[in-house]
Amino acid sequence: MTNKVVNINELKNNISWRKYVKVGIFFIVLFALLLFLFTNVYIVKEGEFKVVRQFGEIVRIDKSPGLKVKVPFVQSITTLPKYQMGYDVSEAEINTKDKKRMIIDNYAIWRIDDPIKMITNARSMESAESRMEEFIYSVVRTELGQLDYDEIINEKSSRGSINDRITQRVNELLEKDNYGISVTDVRIKRTDLPPENEESVYKRMISERGSKAQEYLSKGDAEKNTIMAETDRKVIELIAKTEAKAEIIRAEGEGEAAQIYNASFSKDTEFYSLYRTLESYTKTVNDQTVIVLPSDSPYAKLLSGNTK
Repeated sequence: MTNKVVNINELKNNISWRKYVKVGIFFIVLFALLLFLFTNVYIVKEGEFKVVRQFGEIVRIDKSPGLKVKVPFVQSITTLPKYQMGYDVSEAEINTKDKKRMIIDNYAIWRIDDPIKMITNARSMESAESRMEEFIYSVVRTELGQLDYDEIINEKSSRGSINDRITQRVNELLEKDNYGISVTDVRIKRTDLPPENEESVYKRMISERGSKAQEYLSKGDAEKNTIMAETDRKVIELIAKTEAKAEIIRAEGEGEAAQIYNASFSKDTEFYSLYRTLESYTKTVNDQTVIVLPSDSPYAKLLSGNTK
């Protein structure tokens, strides 16, 4: 009886042990499967290239988004951007056509067109950017060396066409060497003079502005004198016309008054004679006048009140 109990307990222990073993094997297989998925399944996102290498050699480029699988332990994955990127080109000193030194600061917008060519010839993005910067500096120095300083700093003149020519020429050089990249745009964002030249340029600018200001003042004075002379001439003409018109009006008034006087005085000639005589007295006789008249003269009789 005792032996049977022992065998039953051993049987139960064996069953429990086998159960644990199966569960352990299940989790190990599950872990291995998950590990396989995590290490060999990858996602290609929008806006990126996935470069698949096998023993260091490129076997394919995944460009379309989605879930992809690689061969475990044999293939490796690297990522390259598909979108446009900005690159700040280092400042460079150039000489213009009119022998002036200036510092140019550019930036470039670029992208990877062919990852295989880029990796084969440039090896890395840093190396590709370095080669692109060398081409940009070479083209900028050549293009701007054919222009005068004023043409470069004047944005309204040919700045746009300069940028377009630089972009086109850099792309030609990149395509010639099969770097698999291209620049969308190269722009001049800043132009400066070397520090040792700034002071002399500032003084020349101040002198030019002073000369220009004096020129404006001289033109203003000349225009002021012209306006004043024209105004004086018009005033004199207006006064002369007004005085002439006034003389005409005055003459017409005096003529009309004379007509009225003649019409009035012709009605009584004796009264008119007396009026004119009295009027002459008012102009010729004052408090200092001495008049000697015969006592029998009509005027003396009139003054003395003797009318007989």
